[in-house]
Amino acid sequence: AQACADVLALAKEARKRNLGPLHPSFNIIKIIRDGLIRNLPENTHQLSSGRLCVSLTRVSDGKNALISNFNSKEEVVQALICSSFVPIYCGLIPPSFRGVRYVDGGISDNLPHYESKNTITVSPFTGECDICPKGNSANFHEMNVTNTSIQLSMGNLYRLTQALFPPEPKVLGEICEQGYSDALKFLKENGILNDSIYIHLSFTKRNSHEAAHHADYMEIRNLSENRVETLKTEVRNDQLKQNPWPLEQSIFESLPPRLRK
Repeated sequence: AQACADVLALAKEARKRNLGPLHPSFNIIKIIRDGLIRNLPENTHQLSSGRLCVSLTRVSDGKNALISNFNSKEEVVQALICSSFVPIYCGLIPPSFRGVRYVDGGISDNLPHYESKNTITVSPFTGECDICPKGNSANFHEMNVTNTSIQLSMGNLYRLTQALFPPEPKVLGEICEQGYSDALKFLKENGILNDSIYIHLSFTKRNSHEAAHHADYMEIRNLSENRVETLKTEVRNDQLKQNPWPLEQSIFESLPPRLRK
């Protein structure tokens, strides 16, 4: 809930200004840094080393660097700050990590792959990543942007605009909802989730009691394959009809009063 509150606070702060995040008085890096220092535990470097891999772009030669070992909480924070820094949009002077200046890793490699062959790729733009928004199947025009295939479409242009200039909290919630649904669909289509778990998670987004009841029902009755497909379709249709975002109310209840407006 705190992470959600920070994102909403950041978006609302940017929306207060005429130029949004481009206004000279808006310091997005300071806001991100303050949030990381406030929310990350003191032993975050011990928890993150060998598990978290941060992608950076070295300013001196434009090469990509992957950082996965940290000696202190401050190093974790600074690595994340460097990874979040988009030149001009975030400022003119790039931050540094261990004495070397870095910027957003997406500039040199927007989709770094781990050694494992089972790496799941994720992108907020329609393209060929494993988990990404679905686009118009009739649009075959794509471009490769620093190792990421992105479809040339009005939908992606709109998503880019939303990324640079944050929309209202309700729209941010809808974006999160779409990401959840895309991830759930990928797991199901690749056999990582069976039918009962898939439907359980789908219902969980709406009502935990309803999900538990449906799980019991699945155990008692052996549904046919056609019936399962029908249920999945009904779940997806119900999700699309819901307004506002199903998780919005429960999350908003945990936010500070000043962010619920």
